[in-house]
Amino acid sequence: MEYGYGQIRILHVLGGLGVGGAECRIMDLYRNMNRDKIQFDFLVHYSPEKTGKKSPTSDELMAVREPDYFDNSVKKLGGRIFCLPKFVGTNINEYKAAIKQFFKEHEGEWKVVQGHMTSTAAIYLPIAKKAGVPITIAHARSAGVDAGVKGLATKFFRSPLQKEGSTDWNFACSREAGYSVFGKHLMDIGSVRIIPNAIDLGHFAYDEEKRNVLRKELGVSNALVIGHVGSFRYAKNHEFLLTVFANVCRLLDNDDLNQYTILHGMRIRLLMLGKGPLMEDMKKLADKLHIADRCIFAGNKSNASDYYQAMDYFCFPSRYEGLPGSVVEAQAAGLQCLVSDSVTPEVNATELVSMMSINSEARDWARKIIDDLMLHEDYGSQPLMEEIKLNQTLTAITGERRESIFETDDTPDMDLLDKDTGFDTLNTMTEEERQEFAQMAIREKVPGNRMHRSIEYSIGDRSQSSKYIINKLRNAGFDVKLQARELEYFYEHGHF
Repeated sequence: MEYGYGQIRILHVLGGLGVGGAECRIMDLYRNMNRDKIQFDFLVHYSPEKTGKKSPTSDELMAVREPDYFDNSVKKLGGRIFCLPKFVGTNINEYKAAIKQFFKEHEGEWKVVQGHMTSTAAIYLPIAKKAGVPITIAHARSAGVDAGVKGLATKFFRSPLQKEGSTDWNFACSREAGYSVFGKHLMDIGSVRIIPNAIDLGHFAYDEEKRNVLRKELGVSNALVIGHVGSFRYAKNHEFLLTVFANVCRLLDNDDLNQYTILHGMRIRLLMLGKGPLMEDMKKLADKLHIADRCIFAGNKSNASDYYQAMDYFCFPSRYEGLPGSVVEAQAAGLQCLVSDSVTPEVNATELVSMMSINSEARDWARKIIDDLMLHEDYGSQPLMEEIKLNQTLTAITGERRESIFETDDTPDMDLLDKDTGFDTLNTMTEEERQEFAQMAIREKVPGNRMHRSIEYSIGDRSQSSKYIINKLRNAGFDVKLQARELEYFYEHGHF
């Protein structure tokens, strides 16, 4: 049977309801659905240990499960939450038994079961289908797996998804995610539908007032803020992010060649949103790199959109992704983004994105970030006017600056701090680098080598560029309001 006033109910299968990429995107979609027609329920996973049973029921697990981040939001929107025992590989028989019992108890309640946890989708989706669920969907959200045994196990258990007929529909957030989960054959024959990770674009559009309020709250009103949003897990590559930021600090601290004089005296901060199992390790690494006092570990935030406003730049060096919504959100907020080229190229939707290999040196990433912060793009003006505009832009960001980038007048001995860290020779150019720098300086003086921007878009003016950027993202398929209408039709009719 179906619940509500003629509502069609969809069951989404996930690991949990924390602040992950898939969870955030599904909740964005849920908020924009016509819930008089379509309602979402959620089937999550939790360790059965506290129940004292190997194959507990959903009710028994929910009685001991700790509430997750989105639980209240789901309930307020009219959804329900159910639970399966967490799959650990060795409990496959107990896991299957729990799934069979669950769908037997809830026979006929869902028109669609949509599995976003593809590591075990090849187990629970066939059972759901056999129990009478009309439509089963495997939805690929990631283009990679963790390193080691865990990654090998994930590939093994989801390998049946690469066979035709394993599910009724296959969705993927990007082509890379589709190839990774469903394989070349299903992708090549068109059996995978690409559905980008869409967001509420208007919610993330640049807002000067929110920016000023939050920057004051964070104590960064007069600082340049490099940002990152993502859970502290292997895929996000926080250790490289921190190393890049340490290189940025050292390049500015030891700018003997005066390449970055326009940035001298500016405070600089790394603002990171998210939690995860590697967070404490990253705090220790920040301390080891002598940047702990310049790093803000903000945790999970319900108003994450406001934090993008507070940032001045976005760095995202992931090892792998499906299609990271955080990079789309950063673009919507008007931030220049430096992104790993291991990330699916579909995310490169506007002029704001640059991509680099994580196999490149961290100092190359650092130099790129500093160059972008200096707004090396052409304004169609003479060099003196460019420098004046740049000064005005940076002063608007940071206010009046100290002559020292340090918080006190007591500048530490950087040579001593950098000893044996690899940073002691950071700003020492090789002869080849000196020649390349000289040639670059010559090229910068040639007018024909400069690119001119549309009047709608100015890389140094987030407010002016906002409408242009939002429209580009909407045209690229990242508007959740439009996607909600498309999926409402699918859920109702069973086809697009």
